[in-house]
Amino acid sequence: MSEVSVRMDMPAEHMQKVFGMQDAYIKKLEHDFRVTVINRNGQVIITGEEENAHRAQNVLRQLTIISERGNEIEEQSVDYAITMGMEEQEDVIVEIDSDHICHTINGKPIKPKTLGQKKYVDAIRNNMIVFGLGPAGTGKTYLAMAMAITAFKNEEVSRIILTRPAIEAGEKLGFLPGDLQSKVDPYLRPLYDALHQIMGAESFAKNMEKGLIEVAPLAYMRGRTLDNAYIILDEAQNTTPAQMKMFLTRIGFGSKVVVTGDASQKDLPAGTGSGLDIATRVLSKIDDIAFCNLTSKDVVRHPLVQRIVKAYDDYEAKEKNRNREKRGNGRR
Repeated sequence: MSEVSVRMDMPAEHMQKVFGMQDAYIKKLEHDFRVTVINRNGQVIITGEEENAHRAQNVLRQLTIISERGNEIEEQSVDYAITMGMEEQEDVIVEIDSDHICHTINGKPIKPKTLGQKKYVDAIRNNMIVFGLGPAGTGKTYLAMAMAITAFKNEEVSRIILTRPAIEAGEKLGFLPGDLQSKVDPYLRPLYDALHQIMGAESFAKNMEKGLIEVAPLAYMRGRTLDNAYIILDEAQNTTPAQMKMFLTRIGFGSKVVVTGDASQKDLPAGTGSGLDIATRVLSKIDDIAFCNLTSKDVVRHPLVQRIVKAYDDYEAKEKNRNREKRGNGRR
């Protein structure tokens, strides 16, 4: 294929953000698309094989639009834009960036950052119960929390209920020092952290005191009916089938539920089935219940985390194939 040069205008203030510190982002783009990018008096010239040059141009165009909207360009956004560019999914990054959920207490906008996250957020908007499934770092809990706080502020629900199973040490919390609250707080700390970041510690404390926000272990849900509430069950892979059924049957009128979990990180005792695994099989065909499967592509932590998750996925797939082959050979 012949080599071409394509040109695009880019204002200097956005070029600085799109190129990255010491041109780090542009070097990524050059390496992945096998092109050369030159800045010549406010005009960007991309040279390479025709298809690659146009793909790289489209990525730079999308990143420029995001910058023009007042966003900082992060490494994760660049990596994802390149991935989408290689898959020829045009304008995905711009479309995702236009979906604004809310702001943190520091004014930072909270938005989905990947196509998987966008589908997850849309599913939460359009369904009564959503299961967000996927590895660590895919934003399952954080985005659910942002959606819950937004609904609460808009008076779509009257309270937020956050829960997770306190599974470690078989939930025998009596050996830990302090009162009951101090015993369960370590298990609920990730939920507190997200609430503080999005809502602010003072607002959170006031609403907690009024009973409008409740953070509690899953065992506290038994025997209750939860009306007009936004309910998030986190770490659902550590529920037993009985706990999951108990939780899902607490839901009352005007409520919305998000269940998050990572099937690869179970802490249940050996031989104990996961309520999350059973729920995905039992509830998959019921209307108003959606299942969103996030993958390593949706990891929005440090890029190294994405590579770690991908490496484990590849390793586990190979182990399954190896075990399958062993069983097959054993039958012969």
